Amino acid sequence: MLRIAVPNKGSLSERATTILSEAGYRQRRDPKELVLVDAENEVEFFYLRPRDIAVYVGSGDLDLGVTGRDLLLDSGADAVEVLPLGFGASTFRFAARPGTVSSVLDLDGRRIATSYAGLVRSHLADHGVTAEVIRLDGAVETAIRLGVADVIADVVETGATLRQQGLEIVAEPILRSEAVVIRGKGRSESGDDHRVDQLTRRINGVLVARRYVMLAYDVELARLDDAVAMTPGIEGPTISPLHKDGWVAVQAMVPREDTNRIMDSLYDLGARAIIVTSIHACRL
Repeated sequence: MLRIAVPNKGSLSERATTILSEAGYRQRRDPKELVLVDAENEVEFFYLRPRDIAVYVGSGDLDLGVTGRDLLLDSGADAVEVLPLGFGASTFRFAARPGTVSSVLDLDGRRIATSYAGLVRSHLADHGVTAEVIRLDGAVETAIRLGVADVIADVVETGATLRQQGLEIVAEPILRSEAVVIRGKGRSESGDDHRVDQLTRRINGVLVARRYVMLAYDVELARLDDAVAMTPGIEGPTISPLHKDGWVAVQAMVPREDTNRIMDSLYDLGARAIIVTSIHACRL
């Protein structure tokens, strides 16, 4: 069976299990369940700490995993990203007291506290900067006030917590992260498993379905070219003649976020019977 690691808790867990369910895979109902077998799809799911997933996948003990890009890079595991999932977005940045740091080069010789020591060391090495990296398990925001460090590196959302500690965001972002599907390097180079292809196709189908809707409308044949320019679809719209002379029915996938703007434009063009339908899953 294909062996896949899924986060057992935390911000990635619920959304990872949701996308896998929408892709047609069984998922656990009891949060205490550690292993689940989906015999129909020839898959065995293991629910693990997100920080450990890259290690298991990189060692070859598991075939695939869902984790954060930041956790993958921080682990140093022999694994690679194969598919971004579009959720769990975060930005990893440096922060320090105002006026003390302006660029990554200013970090040379400083003490940097972080929960992502591997990621920070790699980033510093890429810039030729030598600094002391202090690994903490969490709550790194207080490290500077307590005298443990001169700079911190952490996940930043709004920056409100940092400002409460008298800190400001400094230098360029270290990393922009999101949830990703990962695979061991050796396995990704040794030939594709049809079950891996199937899983990535299914997940891609769910991701596309979340971004698009199906738009159907009727329009006069004389205005069809203008209407199609607004709704080009993926491979092209489906166009069918109507019983009403001089009119056609059009169906096309359009970006979900643009739906109402496109509907307004079509209506102004003279299109009627404009209907939007959600897409549950697809294969493109």
